[in-house]
Amino acid sequence: MTTDHDTSPTRVPTLEHIVERGQTWERMAARYHVTHPAPPWKSSLDAMCDALDEEGAALPLLTRRDDEDRMSREVYTALPYPENQLVALAHSLVTRNVIDEEELARRMEAVRARLDAAGA
Repeated sequence: MTTDHDTSPTRVPTLEHIVERGQTWERMAARYHVTHPAPPWKSSLDAMCDALDEEGAALPLLTRRDDEDRMSREVYTALPYPENQLVALAHSLVTRNVIDEEELARRMEAVRARLDAAGA
């Protein structure tokens, strides 16, 4: 359910941990010896934003962009672009009950486990 309210004061611990750990593409690429300059999830993020923008049911275009801008500026200032865009979108979707934070955390752990297994 989408409502017009400021989602930035709502804490999302799963996303706060990303900031605390400094999980940026530059650091992760170096850790896993990846030379591609763009994060692999950027195209998925762009596609998700396009889908949200076109449908507008879960998160209307202007609401998403306002959330992104506000949270990038006020909440996720420690992250560079495009990481702040990704985290701001996830934050908005979690606080608006479009996605579940526990499921988000489980999926992030699964990705991390695959990366760690590949890097071992």
